[in-house]
Amino acid sequence: MRALLSVHDKTGLTAFAAGLVEIGFTLLSTGGTAAAIRSAGLPVTDVSEVTGFPEVFGGRVKTLHPKALGGILARREVETDVAEMTREGIEPVDLVVVTLYPFEQTVAKPGVSRAEAIEQIDVGGPTMIRAAAKNHRHVAVVTDPSRYDDVLTELRAGNGRLSDETRFELARAAFGRTAAYDAAIADYFDREAATDPTHLPDTLRLVVPKLATLRYGENPHQQAALYGLGDAGFEQLHGKELSYNNLLDLTAAARLIADFADAPPTVAILKHTNPCGVGQGDSLAEAYRAAFETDREAPFGGVVVTNRPLDLATAEILNEVFTELVVAPDFPDEVLTFLRRKRDRRLIRLPVGPPKLGLELKTVPGGLLVQTPDLAPIEPDSWQLVSQREPSAAERRALEFGWRIVRHVKSNAIVYAAADRTLGVGAGQMSRVDASRLAVEKAARAGLSLVGSAVASDAFFPFADGVIAAAEAGATCVVQPGGSVRDAEVIAAADERGLAMLFTGQ
Repeated sequence: MRALLSVHDKTGLTAFAAGLVEIGFTLLSTGGTAAAIRSAGLPVTDVSEVTGFPEVFGGRVKTLHPKALGGILARREVETDVAEMTREGIEPVDLVVVTLYPFEQTVAKPGVSRAEAIEQIDVGGPTMIRAAAKNHRHVAVVTDPSRYDDVLTELRAGNGRLSDETRFELARAAFGRTAAYDAAIADYFDREAATDPTHLPDTLRLVVPKLATLRYGENPHQQAALYGLGDAGFEQLHGKELSYNNLLDLTAAARLIADFADAPPTVAILKHTNPCGVGQGDSLAEAYRAAFETDREAPFGGVVVTNRPLDLATAEILNEVFTELVVAPDFPDEVLTFLRRKRDRRLIRLPVGPPKLGLELKTVPGGLLVQTPDLAPIEPDSWQLVSQREPSAAERRALEFGWRIVRHVKSNAIVYAAADRTLGVGAGQMSRVDASRLAVEKAARAGLSLVGSAVASDAFFPFADGVIAAAEAGATCVVQPGGSVRDAEVIAAADERGLAMLFTGQ
């Protein structure tokens, strides 16, 4: 029995090699892998001794030779293959162990050059993996060190043989590895060729490993799983594993609080991915009270996210209402001890900043809709004054605060805001007037006055009725994208009622 080993990742290599020798395998190897095996005092033959050809071009060519690949690809049940092996002096290889050059990790490093990236493109490794996987009826292939122990256990039990089922499973994993590797290389070349960083690729390659099977999806009768590369940017410190809906809520919270990274202490409360209240203050406790007062009913079972490490005073206040997720940049030890008293509450450590988001995908019949995430900066200095009256400095602060919130509310969306808190939020309505009415009703139920408030609308007002409703509710200023064919009518309605109005163009 012969095993050919050529690994970049040498985790567990010598223990695995020792196990193979104990079972009765002859080891073939190359370069640094052979050196590591020898340093452990294990017998190993260089592949160059088998091929009769030295490693050349700085190790770029080592295993691409008929005497190496032929021993992997030859079909043991085909008489002509066996005869050709005998004639050419090719000995069979029964086990191939390869881990590839770290191309994905290399291109993930900031500032890596194209030359550095290209040097990490493995050629011989994928060739051996594919050859062994293709001939898995006779050859086993291992591409992940985490499989070493299981493989050794079965080899010992099977007198050096693996079952057909195991060899097929190893081949399936091997083809998955080379597919992901090639996709990463192709994606890198696409990015290098793109002149626009927001460019969408001509071919969308989705090779993403499953990280976890979730209990269920959006509803209990739906199956769900989390796929990714393992670097989500957050850490769960307590509570049950995150559900499908928890992960959606966490993403929404991360996106919202990122817009307040440099703001005073800020707290947002979200429910079903929508903010139901956001507040600021001199302390997180003060900010939480302002956020909670916007809507005292919705926070039950919701998400609380902060832009400062959570302090004990704030933790004690939010502990009065059941909260599904508590998300903060950090949790001091005494806060963790206090909040961990409730078993079902999830505690998430999340740095404040742009979340790690890739392309946004939605399935449609026959394909996928793809877009870049909405991470555009908010730039109040670029907003256009379209009304006769300019907003005051206090009104501008309220307009900016409301605009930062409304981009995170599902359309149609209206937010009534002061300079440091939401007063009423209307989300997901079929008309903009309905969204405004809902926000006004919520403010009334909370006992909050809208007199002197600012109104933010996530899209243009198609008719003047939305602005009229805002003025009747007590608002004195409006921020909206603009762009309606009836902008002139809407502006005229604002001027008639003394409202200041800004267009963002966004």
